[in-house]
This record gives sequence, structure tokens and C-alpha cells, in this order.
Amino acid sequence: MNDFLKQWGEAAYTTTGFFWMALWAFILGYIISSMIQIFVTEKRMQKAMGEKEGKSMLLGTFFGFISSSCSFAALAGTKSIFKKGASFSSSIAYLLASTNLVIELGIIISIFLGWQFVVGEYVGGIMLILICWILIRIINPKKLIEKARKNLESEEDDAMDDSKNWKKQIKKEESWARVAKKYKMEWQMVWKDVTVGFTIAGIVAAFVPDSFFQTLFINSGQGNTDFTFLEILEHIVVGPVAAFLTFIGSMGNIPLAALLFGKGVSFAGVMAFIFSDLVVFPVLRINAKYYGWKMSLFILFLLFTALIGTSLALHYSFDLLSILPDPSQVKIQDKEHFKIDYTFFLNITFLAISAYLIYLGFYKKKDVEHSMSEMAPKSQLLETILKYAAFICYVWLAGGLIIKFIIQ
Repeated sequence: MNDFLKQWGEAAYTTTGFFWMALWAFILGYIISSMIQIFVTEKRMQKAMGEKEGKSMLLGTFFGFISSSCSFAALAGTKSIFKKGASFSSSIAYLLASTNLVIELGIIISIFLGWQFVVGEYVGGIMLILICWILIRIINPKKLIEKARKNLESEEDDAMDDSKNWKKQIKKEESWARVAKKYKMEWQMVWKDVTVGFTIAGIVAAFVPDSFFQTLFINSGQGNTDFTFLEILEHIVVGPVAAFLTFIGSMGNIPLAALLFGKGVSFAGVMAFIFSDLVVFPVLRINAKYYGWKMSLFILFLLFTALIGTSLALHYSFDLLSILPDPSQVKIQDKEHFKIDYTFFLNITFLAISAYLIYLGFYKKKDVEHSMSEMAPKSQLLETILKYAAFICYVWLAGGLIIKFIIQ
């Protein structure tokens, strides 16, 4: 019983330490994301993309890069630009960029996994887009694309105002009040995923033995970096399966990715796990609702094939350049999270900025109107499960911290 209580305390401490490490990065990322969504409208994106394939691919990637990393927001945005006339290839480019090339995700990855994974995330995101584009060009699914567009014809268009000059808007307090409201909405979208994801990472770190990971990921283990091609391929395939079982979104999954790498899973397997937020069942179901099941399965095929190719290419190219990251650089436990260092001062600074935004948007300029961005239709059952799971996590964390610092 004492061992369980000790592990419970360590799990809770690890989870809260993870969140403290990442807090400033979350705040910075969501402030940037909120600013972009207020000052760069979706209609401006659609107008800029045009119809030329090369230009629209580049712009789809760029607009995805500056957009939200929330999968559900990305799915809704992708549907909207595709419906407005963007090519299928550029729509997929937007989808992949908005979930893999976003700024806040790179910051979180740098904190937990190091610079090699940041490079892998951004280079890999571009590779995912290129592989999907090549596959689309080869397969040329014209009938599927036409049918997908017809499925969207019955939906009403959203009216969007792009007449306001962003250079003028950025100087107004009312615009920053809208940024504050958007910032709140960003947190509303992810708080459940982040809570559950970070809690699971702490529990796994404290309770799950290394032998489990060595069974799940063949030949993995601390200190082992020498894998055969088939072992790497197995890690890449199992990575998305693990992501499916713990579906909590890309931001919440990063501590779990760090945990996997620290337990000896290959670089390719961890990258596949990170890339997997668009090949899980909730995303498959949403795409089917938008475009039909045939197109949804085709998108799944595109993304999974691109994921395998990208993870393999990243692993062997990093190995060739002798820059494969060392698993020993990731310290999950036995780490002093709450010390007075740059993280402490960054957290205090960005918490103060958050407080000012809350004051501006919900007290000083509380009457400023702001319409909520379109979101993909989430499963109500999944949302309810996540909500209650998050509340259970808070009880678990409170109990664990009491045991660690008061009882023991």
C-alpha cells in the first residue's frame, strides 16, 4: 500500500511538473494563434489562395502554419476552404500544416523533446504535405473529389467581413478584446485534452514498467538506439495505435511522446505518434460527415501512408547526418520542476499577460462582440467522457499532491 501511495504522489508531481514546464509555451502559442485568427480572416485566406495549383499549395501550407493546432478547428477550416473552391491538394496541405507546422506545437516539443524533434516536426510536416500531393497526383481521384464537393453544397455559407484593415485594427483596444475572447475559446477547446494527456503521462511514468514498452515496441529499451528496418517499421505502425488509444490531441500528447522516447522507443516511432492526431477514429468520422465515407477513408489512406514514409525518411536521414536524438536527454522523473529559473519567470510574465487579456476582454471591453469560429462536429459522447475524465484527473492530482507533500 505504501508503494502505491508513493507512486501516486510521484505521478501527481510529475503531471503538475509537466504542466508547469509547458505553461508559458501554451500561453504564448494560444495568444499568437488568437491574434492571427482575429487579424487574418478565413475569407482573406480563400481570396489569396486562388485556383493555381502551385500557388494554392504554398498558400495552403502557409495559412495552415499560422492557424490553430486544434484538430477540430483545422478540420472545419479545411472543409470551408475546400468548399469555397480551393483544390483538394491545397486543402490537405492546409489541414496538415495547421496541425503539424504550428508555432505553439514546436515550442512544446522543444521543451519536452529537444531541437531534433522540432526539426523533425517541421521538416516532417512539409514531407507529409509533399507525399500526399504526390499520391493525389498519381491516383487522381476526380470522382471522389466531385462527390465530396456535392456533399458540401447543401450547407449555408458563413458571412465573413474582410473589409477591415488589419493594420488599423491591431491598434484598437476593441480588437485586442476580441483576441482575449478568442484566447479564452482556445483554452476551452483544449483544457480537457491537456488535463487528461498530462495526467496519463504522469501515471504511465510512475506506474507502467519498462517491460511493457519493450513488449509493445519491439526491441525498445533505455539506451538502445540500434534498430533493424522491420523494428522501426513496427514502431511506426504501433505509434498511431497508441495515439488512437490515448486520443487527446496533439498538444496533450507531447508529454506522452517524451515518455515513449525516454523509455527507448525509436525516433521514427515517436515521430509517428506525434503525427497521428489526424488518423484516429473521431477525425475519420468527422471527415465522413463532411465528404462521405469513401473520401474519408481515402484521406485516412493518404495521411497514414504519408506518415509511414515521412517517419522512415526522417529516421534514416537523421541517422545519416548523425543527429538522431539520445533518449537519455529526456528526463521524465527525478526532475526538479519547480525551481527559480527561466521557466519560472516566463510563466509569471505570461500569466500576467493572460490576466491583462482577461481584464480587457471580459471587464473593460466586455460588450465587444465576437463570433465563435466554426468547429468540426465533435462526438458529444467523447466530449462528455473527456470532461468527466478531466474532473477525475483533478481529484487524482489533488490527492497525489496531498500524499506527497503532507502525508508522507
